[in-house]
This record gives sequence, structure tokens and C-alpha cells, in this order.
Amino acid sequence: MDLKQFVTIVPDWPKKGIIFKDITTLMDNGQAYKYATDQIVEYARDKKIDLVVGPEARGFIIGCPVAYALEVGFAPVRKEGKLPRETVKVEYGLEYGKDVLTIHKDAIKPGQRVLITDDLLATGGTIEATIKLVEELGGVVAGIAFLIELSDLDGRDKLNGYDVLTLMTY
Repeated sequence: MDLKQFVTIVPDWPKKGIIFKDITTLMDNGQAYKYATDQIVEYARDKKIDLVVGPEARGFIIGCPVAYALEVGFAPVRKEGKLPRETVKVEYGLEYGKDVLTIHKDAIKPGQRVLITDDLLATGGTIEATIKLVEELGGVVAGIAFLIELSDLDGRDKLNGYDVLTLMTY
């Protein structure tokens, strides 16, 4: 299935010069959403995944159905102040400043094999921070899966040494 036909291109959003890739039109098509999810599940099957981790919010949309299909748990990565129990955190750079991501301190047990999921690989900052959280807790990043990669932003350069799947490249 050509998943690109289900992604809506929105010029000049959220600001002039940005060409936004809207995945909500993929998600609202049951067959396309299932196909994309199945592709990630198939990628993950032989990796002996113990847990799926995804950063908010679209990492949840991608990761939760994958975790369900693999019959493993899902651990959310959230912005600081959003998780109710003890967390570990990492600060990471944005094009306009810094942000902080957190995960529950007990979300990952040492040695667990983790699949990280998100909708989009752009500059790689969010996923690089997510990897740091997983590894700080002793998890092993067994794979990283995205729906879309924006190849001209070189985010994959931050993921050297990791097994990465992208379903669509722009």
C-alpha cells in the first residue's frame, strides 16, 4: 500500500515556509492505519521486544497499537510535570530553545528490549532524548520506528548505531 496517498500535505503550517505532513488522514482510514501499524509490528516481531516506548503525543498513537499487537506493555515519554510518580528526565535542544522529557523511573527494567515509536523523524532531537531515557534506565533499544522521515533534516545522523525503520521518506 502506498501510505503517502493517505498523508495530507499542508503548506505554510504551522508557519510560513513549513510543509506539514498531516498523518490524521492516514489514521482516519482504518485500512491505512492498520497497514502502517502492521508494518511496524512485522519489523519488531523478530527483535524480541519487551516494551514499546513513545514520546507524546503522536508516539502514543503509533506505539500503543503496536504494543497491543505484540502483546507487550507501552511506556509513555512525557513533558516534565505530566507523569504522576517519580521520573527520570533529560533536557534536549529545540530550534527555539530547550525542553525536558521524562519517563517513570520504574517504566523499564534493566535489560528489557525496547522498541521506540513516533510519527516523524525530523531533526532527531526528541528521539535522541527518548533513547537517553531508555538507556539511563538500563533498557536496550532494539529498534526505532517512524511513519515518516524528513530526510533533508538529517535526523537519522543522531541515530547511528540503531536499527531504524521509516515507512515513508520525504
